[in-house]
Amino acid sequence: MIDLENTLTQFHILIRNGVTPYSLRRFVSIIKKHYNRHGRAFAWRSDTGPYSILVSEIMLQQTQTSRVSQKYDEWMRAFPNMESLANAPLKQVLNVWQGMGYNRRAIALKSSAEIIVRDYGGALPRHPEELIKLPHIGPNTAGSIAAFAYNEPTIFIETNIRSVFIAFFFHDKQEVHDKEILSLVEKTLDTKHPRDWYYALMDYGVLLKKTLPNPNKKSKHYARQSTFKGSNRELRGAILRALSTTHAQTVSGLVRVFNKQKLTQANKHTIQKNLNDLVHEGFLIKTKNNYSLK
Repeated sequence: MIDLENTLTQFHILIRNGVTPYSLRRFVSIIKKHYNRHGRAFAWRSDTGPYSILVSEIMLQQTQTSRVSQKYDEWMRAFPNMESLANAPLKQVLNVWQGMGYNRRAIALKSSAEIIVRDYGGALPRHPEELIKLPHIGPNTAGSIAAFAYNEPTIFIETNIRSVFIAFFFHDKQEVHDKEILSLVEKTLDTKHPRDWYYALMDYGVLLKKTLPNPNKKSKHYARQSTFKGSNRELRGAILRALSTTHAQTVSGLVRVFNKQKLTQANKHTIQKNLNDLVHEGFLIKTKNNYSLK
């Protein structure tokens, strides 16, 4: 921690009178030096094929790399390419996804594969303007996919990148807006090697979070994640798990299942509401009084 604190202190002195081209070069040097010595190794960094990057980037949304590392290999064995995912039953997709949470991402990933196979001949689009049209992909995810899959010099931000720029350039400021950070992201981007540069930023962000109070708390966009236990997210996940192991279920049948599991938030009203939402969102189909995975 002492070395990290000293590095930051010295940099803050350097930019005391403003950010200069020299201070930007110094910043880049610090980040690259750490990456060259301590860069992390992940399967999706070794296999930078477009499909691998699409899978990993969707998985990494709101999920720690340690959990993604475990699930990624299982996923790639089950669905090794875009076509196999596009053609897989949703029940199988959700079964493999179990343990990752936020099941919307699983159906979005399958839907994306279907669109890519149908409309793009199975080839993941190269540019963010096309990628953003896919389900559950916003501007930052589109930028990251283009950078990591195709080494495109896109401009984007994610939680670890945000941490780095706040720690170095906004240490004495609160409510830092992403627009301020994106300006610096653009100025420091290695346009010849954007993939490695963004990996370096992310790895430095992990270092910061392990050793210092979370810099992202100074972000205007910071929001503490709500508790999962007892939440509606937990109930939605339980419904999808239950339906992934049976052909179909009624509301009453799910009430009995969740009573045994002691899900206190699972009553007939909340189950019915979630079933209606899941049908509307495309997860489930309703046949008379029975609900099943689409």
